Amino acid sequence: MSKNIRIVSPAKAISSELIEGAVRHLTAEGHHVSVGQYAAGANNYFSGTETERLSDFQAAINDHTIDVILCARGGYGSIQIIDKLDFTPLLKQPKLIVGFSDITVFHLHCHKLGFQTCHATMPLNFPENTKKSLIALQRSIIGESNRYAVFPNLHNRTGIANAEIIGGNLAMIQTLIGTNSDCNFDGKILFIEDVSEYIYTIDRMLWSLTKAGKLKRLAGLIVGGMSNIKDTEVPFGKSLESVILNHVKSYNYPVCFDFPAGHIDDNRALTFGKMSTLEVSENTVKVIN
Repeated sequence: MSKNIRIVSPAKAISSELIEGAVRHLTAEGHHVSVGQYAAGANNYFSGTETERLSDFQAAINDHTIDVILCARGGYGSIQIIDKLDFTPLLKQPKLIVGFSDITVFHLHCHKLGFQTCHATMPLNFPENTKKSLIALQRSIIGESNRYAVFPNLHNRTGIANAEIIGGNLAMIQTLIGTNSDCNFDGKILFIEDVSEYIYTIDRMLWSLTKAGKLKRLAGLIVGGMSNIKDTEVPFGKSLESVILNHVKSYNYPVCFDFPAGHIDDNRALTFGKMSTLEVSENTVKVIN
């Protein structure tokens, strides 16, 4: 099923070669791909000025021929433009916004507005991605379900949850607490991932979620890639898994570690805001999304 895809760069700059490679890949998958005017631009750290990045994203929202808005990369910058975007055209014609990392800003903001988005790999990462992650992206783009079976982690907590999945990068989730892009996690399966943090900063961010009541009424918790997590010179004294479990020990819902999504090559797609199933047993973890 062919889709019309627009590639935009709402945050950090990316090379034109990587965008061109993504266009070739997606075209080979049968899609029609266009590129935002400033997607391969550069303005210091960013792909363009705030005005240019805003213009590209708004044009993609407004264009009635576009089905999917694929963010070229994360980095930092999405939060600078999110409040200036007019999402009302999506009420008449929803579009799937795709990306991860800094794109979590769009995931949470759009979830609050009632739109589905897709946490998945981006053009920056296509060259290193596994075949399975690119297949998962393709299935999400064309609206097909992904069914995942994951090896169990000894720290998993068993149970079954049927609910919408929401979340993304933990640092961005924590940053948005209490803002107009924050959303209600009650009854949802929360997905979290992060990269290049210290164990103590993960604990600190989770304390923010705990104090804000974000973890209290979840249907389930999926912990994705926690990549390049470091300990301090004087050890923190707890493993990453024990830190996370400490924050949810009072709640009775399934918890899955090592789900293949996040800042990893095998970055499987998850459609946020879609009714999904998380089944954690001693022998396996199943996610239907």
